[in-house]
Amino acid sequence: MKKKLLFVINTLGHAGAETALLELMRRLDPEKYEIYLYVLMGQGEMVRELPAYVELLNTRYDNSSVLSGEGKRRLQGKVLRALFSRGTFLRLAPYMTARLFGMMKKGRILPDKLLWRAMSDGGERFAMRFDLAVAYLEGGATYYVADHVDARRRAAFVHVDYERAGYTRALDRGCYLKYDRIFAVSDEVRKAFLGVYPECEERTDVFHNILDAEAIRRKAGEEEVPYFADGYQGMRILSVGRLTAQKAFEVSIQAMKLLKERGEQVRWYVLGDGDQRKTLEEQVRRLGLEEDFVMPGAVDNPYPYMAQADLYVHASRFEGKSIAIQEAQILGKAILVSDCSGNREQVTDGVDGRMCELTPEGICEGIIELLHDPEKRERFGRAAAEKNADSGAELAKLLSVMADAR
Repeated sequence: MKKKLLFVINTLGHAGAETALLELMRRLDPEKYEIYLYVLMGQGEMVRELPAYVELLNTRYDNSSVLSGEGKRRLQGKVLRALFSRGTFLRLAPYMTARLFGMMKKGRILPDKLLWRAMSDGGERFAMRFDLAVAYLEGGATYYVADHVDARRRAAFVHVDYERAGYTRALDRGCYLKYDRIFAVSDEVRKAFLGVYPECEERTDVFHNILDAEAIRRKAGEEEVPYFADGYQGMRILSVGRLTAQKAFEVSIQAMKLLKERGEQVRWYVLGDGDQRKTLEEQVRRLGLEEDFVMPGAVDNPYPYMAQADLYVHASRFEGKSIAIQEAQILGKAILVSDCSGNREQVTDGVDGRMCELTPEGICEGIIELLHDPEKRERFGRAAAEKNADSGAELAKLLSVMADAR
């Protein structure tokens, strides 16, 4: 009989973890496995890329972007419904109040972290037992699989530096102790996670993101890039990522100001959207960079942009393991990254890219060094393109969790 596999993720919008999950499911043999997906928030435009043999369990699903204005309003409505269904708000009030005070003491209030427990408890229930249930993201998906899924075995993925992202054992209620295996997407992510859950060391492994390199290269040549057909004659920088505090784009904008003051002929493009868009757009206007720092939003196919850019820059505050960096490496791009957790594991300074301090001056100097040295960019790009994880070995790690199912 076929094994039943369930994957749970918070949303299915354009982002790295969602891209990696879709590719993972494409690698599973539908002749051997019945594959199910539940999207906790029931929303996201990448649902159209779901393999035909994967059954979406949501009784209602909204394929609008989770980052658009309308999409955000719909998400807020879902949060409110979850809070007031099944007596969730009253039941969780002591938990949420205690966690809120804990955040206030640290001077860092994260509403999304507070609400994941409510979204988990307000999720749909399914009268089905699975051989393996996989929580593919931290927060809501992890709480849901731990508390509300009937499964012989459970696995959870961790994509971020756990504490820096704002998670704590108190928020989790120790739910990772219910999992048979935890997969961190990099060695640094594993180390950070075990700093919070040291007793999970023996069941925590590294699982590198699986990407389809051939498909990425093919898509890179599929279409023209409208923003790159603007007649601009200078060098082009590209970054891909959500417009959130983690990605530190306000620092990149300041670096762009320095580049312009130093007379560099360069234009910076950022593909992505997020809750900081208005703030960043105001900063761009204030510094007079409307034609220099361009934010066209998220796109379905970022690969032509990557292929045609002169330099890829990923200057963030912290990472787990960036899908965007992996994609740029597959396309043989020279990469400049900030010296932070996650990035250090993906780019070897002076071998397949360059690292810089996360300051306007550090980013500016790194960009100038690479843009003025085409031989170095080509050498770094060749080395980056040679990196490739063994997808078969990674997939075997996940499927082995079922080997001793109860």
